[in-house]
Amino acid sequence: MADMAPLDPAKTAAAAFKLLAENPLFKVGEAEIRGNVYRVFENAPPSLAGLFAHAAATHGEKEFLIFEDERLSFAELWRRACRFAHALQDELGVKQGDKVALAMRNFPEWCVSYMAVISLGAVVVPLNAWWKDEELHYGLKDCGARIVIADARRLEYIAPCKDELGLTLVLAREGGEGADYRYEDLLKGAKSDAQPQVEIHPDDDFCIVYTSGSTGHPKGVVLTHRGAISALFSWTFIASILKELRGGVSPFGDDPGILLGIPLFHVTGSHSIFLLSYMVGRRVVMMYRWDPKEAAAIINREKLTNFVGVPSQSFELMQAVGPEGLPSLIDIGSGGAKRPADHVKKLAAKFQNGKPSSGYGLSETNALGCVISQGDYQLRPDSTGRPVPPVTDIKIMEDGEQQPVGGVGEVWIKSPANFRGYHNLPEETAKAITSDGWFRTGDLGKMDAEGYLYIVDRLKDLIIRGGENISCLEVENRVYDHGDVAEAVVFSVPDEVLGERVGLVVYPKEGMTIDAAELRNFVAEELAAFKVPERIWISPTKLPQLGTAKFDKITVKKIALQHPPALSV
Repeated sequence: MADMAPLDPAKTAAAAFKLLAENPLFKVGEAEIRGNVYRVFENAPPSLAGLFAHAAATHGEKEFLIFEDERLSFAELWRRACRFAHALQDELGVKQGDKVALAMRNFPEWCVSYMAVISLGAVVVPLNAWWKDEELHYGLKDCGARIVIADARRLEYIAPCKDELGLTLVLAREGGEGADYRYEDLLKGAKSDAQPQVEIHPDDDFCIVYTSGSTGHPKGVVLTHRGAISALFSWTFIASILKELRGGVSPFGDDPGILLGIPLFHVTGSHSIFLLSYMVGRRVVMMYRWDPKEAAAIINREKLTNFVGVPSQSFELMQAVGPEGLPSLIDIGSGGAKRPADHVKKLAAKFQNGKPSSGYGLSETNALGCVISQGDYQLRPDSTGRPVPPVTDIKIMEDGEQQPVGGVGEVWIKSPANFRGYHNLPEETAKAITSDGWFRTGDLGKMDAEGYLYIVDRLKDLIIRGGENISCLEVENRVYDHGDVAEAVVFSVPDEVLGERVGLVVYPKEGMTIDAAELRNFVAEELAAFKVPERIWISPTKLPQLGTAKFDKITVKKIALQHPPALSV
């Protein structure tokens, strides 16, 4: 049985100070970043390319990436990435600062391409693989990428806008028409597998990841090399503290392995699982598509020690596991959304060795924020944990004043992991990042006397469904494209498994009637499946408004949830 006693604060602090004093890897200094001073890891590599090269040399031919019947070592993945980087440079002319988009589901080629683009000092743009043609068109036009590495399905969606956007398309793995190059041919024709010789500054951009905000379109979050490395070093620092407190037992396990059952285009997948695993020497078993029964079988077959997913996945895993259990699993992490407190208790009871943990972070912070595990999580299942030391600060703000213990306000985060800004959105950036370098998350929270953060609500008009951020405005805009809709309000419907689902109340134009199923199909033609309303109500009256002429969403939601919907899927 895993040790479920809460961590002793004095011993935790002593272990942290010992690491900071004795381990040069975690030496903390100060640096000016974009006009503000931050605590930073002084001895971190200047770029992710340096981190990749060091990890490949350290872990060598040890097995790293497993996908179906394919197995790649740490060194082999880096060799392929370097070969592909030279192909991109020599054949396609990719140079430092260029943007290259990835549009594919979880494949080894995603990881190779991601590392290759980064090693050139170019900017990788992982597009949401659940998006459809209009959404992909928007993302590509917004980021300005001219080269897209895609799988067959995404290639179909993107091909119609190839000429308009001046795209060069590279098809990875599968067969298909319309590509300019095939990934395999580029890899085969590369002239070298040496690391590209490019000088990358710590505060150079490495990635633009898209996240739905309260605006009608996803926003491109611009991340830097120092930002990602700060997150990776912070998580490694926490793991080192836990190892010290547990007498040398690593939270990653003796033979570390983790299941990748979430998309790589999210920072939880790309950072918390892929990049962190590459840095610390942990095997990654990649799933193309989430299936809880298959996930349980993989965990037992590969003797995996860690699992990280959105809360609904750990709940489904718990239901899918057979009488043999998951004996190798020692940690069941979640991120992307709040895990219901009841799930925390059920998971702890179900798995003898594996215990639940949780984290809080955002795309804008390279997924870095808070973490909570073991006995601390059992005692405070509603908390998302303490700020991750040693370079992250969190405070609760309301009307320009920092709130006392227990006071509710907006959660602000300051760390070198914070994003540089929103791509092409200077006004949104100015709203989100204060002049002294704090990121305003848009989440409402409070902190207790021991420094544990509790997220209580959000300021943004967002739905978080199974870890996916959904802009209510984006869905409403699509609903209004339907000729019979006069008024529409989109809101979150509480759900035990997914956390929230998409709810919609519509009022028809005069003389019109609306068929809820037909309306849902109409919305689904343009939006990714996870954004499509799952509960639809048809209102017999005009929707209530506030004094500002905006709809009174709180009242609309309250009334709707008291009545059965016209459609429930």
